[in-house]
Amino acid sequence: MVESQLMSVTTSVTRGAGREGISRRWLRIIPVALVMYTIAFIDRTNISLALPRISRDLGLDPAQAGNVAGIFYWGYLALQIPGGHLAKYWSPKKFISVLLVFWAVCAVGCGFARTYHEMLILRLLLGVAESGVFPATLILISHWFSKAERARANALWLLCLPGAVIVSSPFSGWVLDHWSWRWMLIAEGALPFLWLIIWLAFIQDHPSDAKWLPAAERDQVVATLRAEAAALESETEGRSFLSDLLQPQVFLLAAVYFCFVAGQMGLLFWLPSAMGAFKGLSGLTTGFLFTLPYIVASIALIVVGRLSDRAHERRLHAASTMFFGGCCLLLAVAAISHSIGLAFLFVSLSGVGLYGAMGPFWAIPTETLPARIVGSVMGLVNALGNLGAYFAPLIVGYLNKRTGNFHSGFVFLGLIMLAAAALSLGLRTASDGAKRVPA
Repeated sequence: MVESQLMSVTTSVTRGAGREGISRRWLRIIPVALVMYTIAFIDRTNISLALPRISRDLGLDPAQAGNVAGIFYWGYLALQIPGGHLAKYWSPKKFISVLLVFWAVCAVGCGFARTYHEMLILRLLLGVAESGVFPATLILISHWFSKAERARANALWLLCLPGAVIVSSPFSGWVLDHWSWRWMLIAEGALPFLWLIIWLAFIQDHPSDAKWLPAAERDQVVATLRAEAAALESETEGRSFLSDLLQPQVFLLAAVYFCFVAGQMGLLFWLPSAMGAFKGLSGLTTGFLFTLPYIVASIALIVVGRLSDRAHERRLHAASTMFFGGCCLLLAVAAISHSIGLAFLFVSLSGVGLYGAMGPFWAIPTETLPARIVGSVMGLVNALGNLGAYFAPLIVGYLNKRTGNFHSGFVFLGLIMLAAAALSLGLRTASDGAKRVPA
């Protein structure tokens, strides 16, 4: 009975959206969340372009530079599980508001660091400050968009990841050329203070709180989301919180995401340094070239998310894009001795796999988990998965030191993306029907 009610309400919402055009939910919630997390990602990753200059000014050796880049991800473990839980049972709007202020203070502080240890501590605290934002935003999106919309909603929001690189890299390169890495970190670190005003004015926790949403659409969306939640709860009735949280499927999600993030962030942190081997590139030129894989990634996020929603399928869409990205990185290494241009073309195309899978991948937990644990599980998966962002840059740096070039390091990144694709084939999804087990 729950299933028939769910299908009926979902169909009415979809048809209503088609008649009315683009819903205000898409025009209000997604853009504000996208800009918010774009700022977070800029403050997390802008150090990659500045790291050679920071190393010179603070006297860092390669190992210390790697620690400064990677220590963020140990702090990033802190609030993943409690952050998802707080967002689900308190308020994603209020929780993220607090974190906006916390991470702005830490990000600006990095621009004033005078020693290796000061920079290390501030980067660690920045990781703590940002650690609850990702699961809290996923919870917010699950409050506003039904299963039939969720891969597209996730994909549009996650445009912030490649979008942050596209927007900030040329600007960061220009500031580095004309001012200094300190001014770059301070200017970009202060942005959360400004966006907090927009966040508080535009975001509500639930559609039922939105006076700006037409009453008919509000009622339909609320009914759809309640029916979907009831269906999940009925399937997992009698199971304990701990048994749902620690089942093998959750750790498989974490393993896939670990490999995926390792490839994604390994390229992000080391591509500027690899490009630095080509003499005569200014900071501005490097910044512009650095954006090309992320422009491809932005297109892939939208296209793959839309195709996934149309097909009502998640696993193969995620696996195939990861596989394509891994193959492109391996082809780039094979091509470098023949043509630098061809190699960079393959690196650019790898953006399809490095980001395109995120829409369908993050739809899986919210479609297969009961409400009582979904925030905690997404926090756990994101926490364990993002350790890949700590280890991958270290491994690429180690291989670079041993071989004197980035070829072996980029082979590693390609292979770990292929591993992510292979592991993702084992994920259970909502489309598995009667065989489904909460992820």
